[in-house]
Amino acid sequence: MNKKINILDTTLRDGEQTAGVVFANEEKIFIAKMLDAIGVDQIEAGIPVMGENEKNVIKKIVKSNLKASIMGWNRAVIQDLQQSIDCGVDAVAISISTSDIHIKHKLNSTRDKVVEQMVKATEYAKQNGMYISVNAEDASRSDETFLLHFIKSAKEAGANRIRFCDTVGILNPITTYNKIKLIKDNVNIDVEMHTHNDLGMATANAIAGALAGANYLGVTVNGLGERAGNASLEEVIMAVKASMEINIDYKTENLKDLCKYVAKASDRFIPKWKAIVGENIFHHESGIHADGMLKNPLTYEIINPDELGLERKIIIGKHSGTAAIKNRLAFFNIIIDNNTAYQLLDKVRNTAIAIKRSLTDLELLNLYEDVIEDMAILKEA
Repeated sequence: MNKKINILDTTLRDGEQTAGVVFANEEKIFIAKMLDAIGVDQIEAGIPVMGENEKNVIKKIVKSNLKASIMGWNRAVIQDLQQSIDCGVDAVAISISTSDIHIKHKLNSTRDKVVEQMVKATEYAKQNGMYISVNAEDASRSDETFLLHFIKSAKEAGANRIRFCDTVGILNPITTYNKIKLIKDNVNIDVEMHTHNDLGMATANAIAGALAGANYLGVTVNGLGERAGNASLEEVIMAVKASMEINIDYKTENLKDLCKYVAKASDRFIPKWKAIVGENIFHHESGIHADGMLKNPLTYEIINPDELGLERKIIIGKHSGTAAIKNRLAFFNIIIDNNTAYQLLDKVRNTAIAIKRSLTDLELLNLYEDVIEDMAILKEA
């Protein structure tokens, strides 16, 4: 595929809406700079109408001379939009619900009033020279006929794109694809995917949307966000590259540092097994896997660890084989034959079971010395 996929990062807005997460102003500025260094296309910097503190940090981000477009998030309210405009952003998100359950129970409104409110806000933003994303909140549960009418009205009012929000994470990749294809077949407008992870499918749904024609993917670093979070920046970027096979121009080697910084700022640790940036994702222990990887990394790795600033490592433990043990000892300039390797393997497995974990290099070397001593005793006998 030769299409251009644009990344919209909303860590500073939706990511900070994670329960219990608050970024200090200087952290928000630094995160914005790190996002820009990676090359994200647009940064949703916050919600200006929240007050002067929020506006001040957004203004500082705007004045940081970043390459990325800076967006402010707004309700479909003129006052909100004016606050964003005052911050100097070049883009605005105008958000309003489109599902009947939201329109009735959240907005206490009607379909017609929702469209009218959105159109007025969009026209105001257009008159003020803004790039406009009209957000259809809870689009995934919206009546499709009404949703198409809403999107057509947004385009006619001056919207540059529509943000399709799977607000409650109810979709799966097939339903996502079908809904986005329906939009693209009926309205000539850019579509952004905004997917939530309630059922663990946020990244998959973002990619399904892209396959159906969406050319903007909304993400957060480490998948931060309401409830179970959003699609992860790091996962989506690498899925676009490795799964969709689209050439991308993002500096993926910076992802690890960005994710570590946001994890610290949000007080949310990164699991060692986390996709893309987890500490262990290039660690190999299983004998069959380690043997294949040693012969050719492509046997069990679809990404070069250098692309992510990570390192490949052979782990010695219960599931290791002789090839891995030989390889690890060779790192210390110790070359062993097959007989020694098999005897050492038996000790490695018994020790790993006893201590319920993989072995450190020091433990491996101690076991190796034990084997050598045992072999020497047997030889003398």
